[in-house]
Amino acid sequence: MSQSTPYSPVHSEGATRAGRWLVTCDHATNQIPPFIEGGTLGLAAADMERHIAYDIGALGVSRALGEYLDSPVIWSDFSRLVIDPNRGADDPTLVMKLYDGTLIPANRDANTAERMELCYTPYHAKYAELAARREDTVICAIHSFTPQLNGRPKRPWEVGVLYASDTRLSAPTLTHLRNAGLCVGDNEPYAGHLRGDAIDTHALQHGRPNVLIEIRNDLIETDAQQKEWAQRLAPILEAALSDAQV
Repeated sequence: MSQSTPYSPVHSEGATRAGRWLVTCDHATNQIPPFIEGGTLGLAAADMERHIAYDIGALGVSRALGEYLDSPVIWSDFSRLVIDPNRGADDPTLVMKLYDGTLIPANRDANTAERMELCYTPYHAKYAELAARREDTVICAIHSFTPQLNGRPKRPWEVGVLYASDTRLSAPTLTHLRNAGLCVGDNEPYAGHLRGDAIDTHALQHGRPNVLIEIRNDLIETDAQQKEWAQRLAPILEAALSDAQV
């Protein structure tokens, strides 16, 4: 980040695009803002490049998908290890002290209130603004997952669809992904949503159709792979939305 460029915890593009989708990327970067513990969490550089710090490849997919869907995109610019924007404000995992076997030294005595004010709240304020830009907004959250957690079996899925109580869009998305010949996780590799998470806050509580897509991160390591997945997902999402009739 250039010293001449003011830091912002949230970025967006395409607010005037015609599409009704809002593409979101909660865990877009591994950035540690300069005002957070002097810009470091005490982790090795190699750890900050791992899935524990951000969703590898998800931002590239999100931005390309926004272009294909002619819809706006929003993403965070702080590591999930600083504070997780995809957790409720009272969630005990909001600021992680241990993640996939790795201790986060600077989080032992973290000033959670400061991180909420400077990172979490501005992100959700912009998210709410973009979601409310039209009455028929549909939310698609893009995440990525590691092929294997520490000491756990390998994950077979290429892509997963997560959902909670509202399956209007997730059900047809699952169908179309499977019809495309992909190995698809149904509420895998994680189950549904958490109370107060981003989808709950901005979609479920407002009755907005939504889907959360998890892509295995070894499939979206390069720019070309990210664009390829976005190009694959766009017609699938449009077909699923048509099927859902929402």
